[in-house]
Amino acid sequence: MKLFFLILFFPLFSYSQTSYPKDYFVSPLDIPLQLSGNFGELRPNHFHSGFDFKTLQREGLNVKAAAEGYVSRIKISESGYGKAIYITHPNGFTTVYGHLQSGYGKIEKKIKELQYKSQSYEIDVLLEPNELIVEKAEQIAVSGNTGGSDGPHLHFEIRDTQSEKIINPLFFGFDTIIIDTKQPNVTSLIVYPLTDSTKVNQSKIPISLGLYQQKDGSYLAEKVGASGKIGFGIISTDFDNVSWNANGIYKAEVSIDGMKTFGYTFNTFSFDETRLVNALIDYERYKKLKQRVQRLFMQKAFPLSIVNSYQSNGIIDVSPAFRKNILLEVSDFNGNISKINIPVEYSNEVVVVDAPKPKSKYYIKSGREAIFSKENVSVSFPENTFYQDFEMNFDVKDSVLQLHEDTVPAFKNFAITFVDSTSSADDKKFIAYHNGKKWTYCTTKYANYTFTTYQKTLGRYQLMKDITCPKISITKEINGKWISEEKDLKFIISDDLSGIKTYNGYLNGKWILLEYESKTKTLKHSFLDGIVDEGKNDLKVIVTDNVGNSTIFETQFFRSQKTLNK
Repeated sequence: MKLFFLILFFPLFSYSQTSYPKDYFVSPLDIPLQLSGNFGELRPNHFHSGFDFKTLQREGLNVKAAAEGYVSRIKISESGYGKAIYITHPNGFTTVYGHLQSGYGKIEKKIKELQYKSQSYEIDVLLEPNELIVEKAEQIAVSGNTGGSDGPHLHFEIRDTQSEKIINPLFFGFDTIIIDTKQPNVTSLIVYPLTDSTKVNQSKIPISLGLYQQKDGSYLAEKVGASGKIGFGIISTDFDNVSWNANGIYKAEVSIDGMKTFGYTFNTFSFDETRLVNALIDYERYKKLKQRVQRLFMQKAFPLSIVNSYQSNGIIDVSPAFRKNILLEVSDFNGNISKINIPVEYSNEVVVVDAPKPKSKYYIKSGREAIFSKENVSVSFPENTFYQDFEMNFDVKDSVLQLHEDTVPAFKNFAITFVDSTSSADDKKFIAYHNGKKWTYCTTKYANYTFTTYQKTLGRYQLMKDITCPKISITKEINGKWISEEKDLKFIISDDLSGIKTYNGYLNGKWILLEYESKTKTLKHSFLDGIVDEGKNDLKVIVTDNVGNSTIFETQFFRSQKTLNK
């Protein structure tokens, strides 16, 4: 392994963008691999950056290093990847393992050491090459369900170590494990009128087109009669032979007379680009109907590297005498293709379905800075906050800001300020956002009677006050009891308004690690950490919300570390 460190920063191999080692990485699990999510799959506010491997609907499976290397980063978070381990390999790539229940062996020992050193459950630490060396197929962790996970699984990804770009794992030989001989499915085809004067099939709003399968397996779409500029969008999924659930597509292309007009391919992308998923999809339709339509055009270009926009950006100008066949091809990594032929011809028929007329007196030019103010509220948008121009609904009533609605995606932070001349820094006020179900805390700064938050979501905002302390309850009463046979301490914590910010526990005055699972609102301390004393123990847990309200839970228990049944 000494040679490994000599070549770590001077890899033996040089790979081009499309040439990757096919047999270098092994499976990170001991079970047959099945996907619950694939690379580039459309997720809320991001593209999925790797593979989600199923773990038999449970936690506790062995997770192995896909190749030799060293643990270069350990990140433990309440959200995101939860407990995550990063391994840097000598061939120039880094693998990531997320949503873990715990590390294993020397790695778990290191995780605990770092958490106790920082006195925090959440950590993000970069390690030196000599600290934690691992061999190929060595167990590094136990699979789990931590962080922003909807169920037990292993998140696995491969990155270019130097650029940190995420790469489709299928390039590394996983296409021979995740067998796929099935064509992608296109369940909906939408045609969009792209200007105020455009008409499509007597409509000025987007319409769905019927699809009819032909004898050769391709599809023929309902005829489009249009005048003006149009574009297409699809709802499409892909199935492989072993996973039995729908995942995202790999590639889509539109062409006219053999000339490509728009396309995208999920080979690799950077984390800086991932929020542009909201520009690729019909964001308004997703928010209103929960349908992710992938648009095959750009009205205003956005810098997403997976996109090949060619000259027309996918926009088709249907003028008199236009009569062409549009070819849409959706394919997977293994080359299985679904083809849709769309006949389009010029038509100037009378409009039957008109577009709704916006009623707002405010207008956003996406390339310009904009500031709106009313009463004690103001909103400031930097230039290029949005990737489209639109009519902005802006109003303040009863101290509630109605900032349009969450149907237009933002790509930069914009500032919202509330001025309250009666307030002070100790008033425990904050700006809240209504997520459709309840008011939620926004990180808020206070200075000179002004409250400010920076956000990326349009909708309802209000200045609120929280004077209620968090709640703490222990799951099993222990006060004054011997609990020698218990493995851990568990608590349920909650806060009704601003939300939990910090939690700390102490045994006999010593800080103890409390692992927080936000999905179940559970805090847990394991006695295996070895902090507990023989005999009497004084326990204190302090939970603080985002505006500084605190609750203290105190109790006393007895425990023997010996194999005694007290």
